[in-house]
Amino acid sequence: MKREVTVDYNIKVLWHAISRMYNQQGSEYGITASIGFVLLNIDCDKGTPATKIAPLLGLETRSLTRMLKSLEEKGLVYREKDETDKRSVRIYLTEEGKRKRKISAKTVKAFNNKVSAIIPEEQLENFFDVINLIEKVIENSGQQDSPKKIKQEVTIN
Repeated sequence: MKREVTVDYNIKVLWHAISRMYNQQGSEYGITASIGFVLLNIDCDKGTPATKIAPLLGLETRSLTRMLKSLEEKGLVYREKDETDKRSVRIYLTEEGKRKRKISAKTVKAFNNKVSAIIPEEQLENFFDVINLIEKVIENSGQQDSPKKIKQEVTIN
């Protein structure tokens, strides 16, 4: 099988292209695609529990720990113990973090607007359906569920 026709190859190539684009655009503001995605996943008002950020981004806890330390050093976030659960730590955006978050949001929206202007809504809906099916296949890869059952689950949801 040629690598160009495999699902994973095409997703990886596309993600790298998107990431490169975001990195190029973010470089003039001193942020990367990774930093932007972390900032976008932190609640501006209430902060976000540190344990909730890694799963949202598909990161390992160790990678997120390094990323948060770097973001603290850059003055974009700070940590505080959770008021209700003293064992938990919440991550908050600094004013500079909020500013960079707005830049990240604007960049993501601009890209999505460009895509939406070119690709008809029905095709985008099909794309999202396919992505959701692929995610279900991954989630169920260790189970004996049939592809038909997985497809039914996604259709029902």
